[in-house]
Amino acid sequence: MEHIINCFKNYANFNGRARRKELWIWYLFYTICLVVFSLINETLYLVGSLSLLLPSINVASRRMHDVGESGWMQLVPFYNLYLYCKDSEPSDNKYGPKVK
Repeated sequence: MEHIINCFKNYANFNGRARRKELWIWYLFYTICLVVFSLINETLYLVGSLSLLLPSINVASRRMHDVGESGWMQLVPFYNLYLYCKDSEPSDNKYGPKVK
């Protein structure tokens, strides 16, 4: 739950790093929300997906920072999936200190 709250708190902060667990928990939450929204109403689905878009981009960008890449690398197909699964850099990098 703390990872989801952290994504909402940092939705406009593209600095820092996000661990693998934070990214995948966020995407699980995102997927569940969209499925529930789509079952309820199309308008709710549209509003929900747009409201969750910026936090999704943000957590993916911070995940790229955690592996030592620019946030723009999330736009490269297939390579971004590899980076999402890659282990974090073991020490501080130019994007910030190691996340515990």
